[in-house]
Amino acid sequence: MRRDIFQAIADPTRRAIITLIAMQAMTPNAIAEHFDTTRQAVSKHLRILTECELIAPKQQGREIYYQLQVRKMKEIDQWLEQFRKIWEDRFDNLDKYLAKIQNNK
Repeated sequence: MRRDIFQAIADPTRRAIITLIAMQAMTPNAIAEHFDTTRQAVSKHLRILTECELIAPKQQGREIYYQLQVRKMKEIDQWLEQFRKIWEDRFDNLDKYLAKIQNNK
């Protein structure tokens, strides 16, 4: 079952996992050490993130390391870009309004 990437990042634990492995690949056990939950619960989150292709397992010897898939993170960033422009425009308008009020005093 292929899941939606936005469904995956809606969960705070999965976002925390993404943050953990953003800098370096980690084993499931290393990831689980950062959470106050069972190893099975972390495995479920890893499975969901893998199904969404946000992370990918890589076999290195006897260990499996999970690494971030930057391409999928770019999809999220592209979707957010449309809103970023709206927010920037609103902040620019607010700055102009505040400057106008300040000049009128």
